[in-house]
Amino acid sequence: MKTPKSVFTCSECGHTTSKWYGKCPSCGAWNTMEEGEPIVETQVSAAARSIKRLAPEYESEVVRFDELELPDFIRSTTGMGELDRVLGGGLVHGSVVLLAGEPGIGKSTLLLQISSSLCEPTGSGERKVLYVSGEESQGQLKLRAKRLGVTGKSLYVLTESNVSRIIPQIDKLHPDVVIVDSIQTMFDEHIASAPGSVTQVRETALAFISKAKNEGVSVIMVGHVNKEGGIAGPKVLEHMVDAVLYFEGEKLRSYRIIRAIKNRFGSTNEIGMFEMSDCGLEEVTNPSEALLEGRPKGVSGNCAVCVMEGTRPIIAEVQALVAQTSYPSPRRTSNGIDYNRMCLILAVLEKRLGYRFSVNDAYLNVIGGLHIDEPAADLAVAMSLISSIRDEPVADDLIAIGEIGLAGECRAVQNFEQRVSEAVRLGFRRIIVPARNLNRRPLSFDGAELIPVKSIFDKIDVSPKD
Repeated sequence: MKTPKSVFTCSECGHTTSKWYGKCPSCGAWNTMEEGEPIVETQVSAAARSIKRLAPEYESEVVRFDELELPDFIRSTTGMGELDRVLGGGLVHGSVVLLAGEPGIGKSTLLLQISSSLCEPTGSGERKVLYVSGEESQGQLKLRAKRLGVTGKSLYVLTESNVSRIIPQIDKLHPDVVIVDSIQTMFDEHIASAPGSVTQVRETALAFISKAKNEGVSVIMVGHVNKEGGIAGPKVLEHMVDAVLYFEGEKLRSYRIIRAIKNRFGSTNEIGMFEMSDCGLEEVTNPSEALLEGRPKGVSGNCAVCVMEGTRPIIAEVQALVAQTSYPSPRRTSNGIDYNRMCLILAVLEKRLGYRFSVNDAYLNVIGGLHIDEPAADLAVAMSLISSIRDEPVADDLIAIGEIGLAGECRAVQNFEQRVSEAVRLGFRRIIVPARNLNRRPLSFDGAELIPVKSIFDKIDVSPKD
């Protein structure tokens, strides 16, 4: 009997070799070679000869472009408006959605909650939903469903991880929606590798994708994440599906955010916000009020900002803390805002306005676990830093919107009207805005004062008014 040989597989492209490489010979990615279980060469050859592809083969014909018909992609509501917003209006029939997130973030809870809404009857009849679980038993699923209040006569459950047994059940039941929890637990018995390996994830996902594309079944797959925070498995999995949704948030906090990384049938800028409670995930229809809840008053280092998440304006709170350092080099910590962006703003404030941030520690935080990645928050970040280093509070009814350049100028922002309208709706009466936005289209709001700013050199009265 021959000595077992180790097989190394690239997690990005799936390339396999008999020795480890720091750089994948196929795709050139670094540190992606993962070692699989040692197997004997005779077993490999026997397994290779007996491989049976689960993905059915369909013949296609060449069609002239002028003869193509525009398909009517009918969407099904999931019962949660926040999730429908991220998907682009609902779940598209025949689409494949990959939902990823940290362990315990609420992926299985969300999918079990929307299962009852997906199986509600429509004008074309009753819809069937098949929930395939490879992680929980039937008793565990029933216990979770009882706590969440999930019911549904056309909701079917299958606790199986062997794809060779799952596909025949799909052919027998003919469901409209298939939920796979999770794709890393699925395996094909004809492939000589452990469940969760690159080959198993790719081949089992291909079997579900083929069912979706050729028979019009909507598939939602749960994906695990690795220690770096990316979706586990081969990178090609994200290219194979129609939409990639990422469930983010901290387990110690109640708020959860769903963000679309890829979406073939909608925008990737929309987000959905939920709150975890004893009865499951509840929609947060007004994220601005939720993020501003419990905001301290009369404390230095706080400033509100309005950012755009897709078509939705959201008011967030930026907090800064500047303290004298006790280290040879000052510390810089950023949570919710890009670290390099924070360092850029600190450099501009020190160079242009003369504030000594180089001898102070600077800590920056966005309340609620929200990640701000647009430059329209620069002015609010700068004001919170200045407020903290001077220990002078910013007025509670003041909000700042604008981008800061390296010369200290304040540049115009997009979606200006939506931002200002949201700020006025939430009770802000003084709004600091770039002067260019007012020059393009003057606006007036009852009870609100728009303060134009050309650069950070403009003197702004941010103190509370009696």
